[in-house]
Amino acid sequence: MNSKKVLGILFAVMFFVMVGFGIIIPVLPFYAEELGASPFELGLLMATYSVMQFLFAPMWGRISDKIGRKPVLMIGIAGLALSFFLLALATHLWMLFAARIIGGLLSAANMPTVTAYVADITSEEDRGKGMGIIGAAVGLGFIFGPAIGGVFSSGNLAIPFYLSGISSLITFILVALVLKESLTEKGLAHGKKRPPLLEAFKTPTANLYVLQWFVSVSLAGLEATFAYFAYDRAGLGTVELGYIFMIMGLAGAIVQGGLVGQMTKKLGEGNVIQIGIIVSAIGFTLILFVQNFLTAAIFLTVFGLGNGLIRPSVSSLLTKKATSGYGQVTGLLSSFDSLGRIVGPPLGGMLYGMAIIMPYVSGIILSVLALGIYYLYRSRTNTTVGHA
Repeated sequence: MNSKKVLGILFAVMFFVMVGFGIIIPVLPFYAEELGASPFELGLLMATYSVMQFLFAPMWGRISDKIGRKPVLMIGIAGLALSFFLLALATHLWMLFAARIIGGLLSAANMPTVTAYVADITSEEDRGKGMGIIGAAVGLGFIFGPAIGGVFSSGNLAIPFYLSGISSLITFILVALVLKESLTEKGLAHGKKRPPLLEAFKTPTANLYVLQWFVSVSLAGLEATFAYFAYDRAGLGTVELGYIFMIMGLAGAIVQGGLVGQMTKKLGEGNVIQIGIIVSAIGFTLILFVQNFLTAAIFLTVFGLGNGLIRPSVSSLLTKKATSGYGQVTGLLSSFDSLGRIVGPPLGGMLYGMAIIMPYVSGIILSVLALGIYYLYRSRTNTTVGHA
């Protein structure tokens, strides 16, 4: 099977995974509330999943280097399906927490394993394109999932959880029947001899993990507060916000699905990362001047376009520079992403309480810091501009 067909299968896998995940987003707060969750407990419930992803993504990445991508991916998708069915059957609040813990622990295998699979099957020249395609699948899944969840939640709040579970089971069957193992026996042998995890932090690439963390913190802070900001500044409600985030998501998916690959080929991952950070910072600045639906949609899309360039380029660059198995590298990157999603929402909420512009001012500052970290990485690796 050639790499284009495999990338198509991986796109479908991540799309279905993220649709399943996205379906429950608009429903879980109301579902938890019905089972007696306070706002604080709801916050803990949402954070639990990200904490488990942060803790276990590196472990699953390393295991995929050792035993292969396909079995680890099947474990991750099966775990996701199990967690959705457990959520649907929950009758007490503790059962929701148990389901989220199980789901976070097992599904932490999905993103690092798929990303490592892409690194296995692509040449260095096409690596950025492959990573972008996976990023586009994630983005589109997040667009369609919540919309489906909203539509099917009107009759019974448990229905979206069953739909998510079924979506995950379909994905599991797709992987089991169609996807072949990407690691050769030589690759598996190399994975068994991988260096300790902490070795990754002694190399210049450690800067790229920190860069991604800053980007994730700023994005999560925006996502947590923009609904309040748009209402306070422009009187926008949930319907308008849904359309705005859909437009932003589509723009980001288009960039990741097509533009990232072309840009990394012509400019190199280093320059694309810089462009992405600068455009994101411009987007944060423009958001401060939101006045109505049109300006909110345009300014948030500018941010989304910049943000969409960063993650695939960082993933591509990290796997090119990898001195250990791809799974270990992509697992660490997913872990830093999750850490950003743990820190970002409460930080954004705290800053918003100080002044409504502060989450976006902090986004500009974090973007500048991320750019500085990239320059530090480049100086440590002594690489030429555009081919870092």
